[in-house]
Amino acid sequence: MSHTSSTTSASIAVLTVSDTRSIKDDHSGVIIVEALQVAGHTIANHAVVTDELKEIKTIVHQWARDIAIQVIIVSGGTGASPRDVTPDAIVPMMTSILPGFGELFRQLSFEEIGTASILSRATAGWIDVDTIRTPIFLLPGSPKAVTLAVSKIILPQLSHLVDLCGMESLQ
Repeated sequence: MSHTSSTTSASIAVLTVSDTRSIKDDHSGVIIVEALQVAGHTIANHAVVTDELKEIKTIVHQWARDIAIQVIIVSGGTGASPRDVTPDAIVPMMTSILPGFGELFRQLSFEEIGTASILSRATAGWIDVDTIRTPIFLLPGSPKAVTLAVSKIILPQLSHLVDLCGMESLQ
């Protein structure tokens, strides 16, 4: 089987980190949710939190402990601004990082926005809690960046990643 031909459907939680958005005007979150649903995945949760370390850590930790959530996608707070704290909150929680995700995202972003792509701290990896391994993706908050990451990187590999993470329970 090809690494992109798995058809495993995943249950996904989508978190938007923003000081200015609410669930009603979460454009990037809606883009993620709709793209995942069109691809046959289900949305287990969709929330918006402010750019605060404690809020981000709390919800991500809660979702990573939830057996019903197989993947977490976070949008926003990955830039270079002092208020952009998403990677600072989540990367220390990660058991491992998938460096290829951030590298490929910045390469594809460079083709669209040039050297401004270096300002992105987009990354991916997984969080292990008890016997649960949850892949997590940290994306910028802009609708264009979210569309790029979801359509060109996440969706082509998501089912395979879910298969891999679910193959063995953690001991």
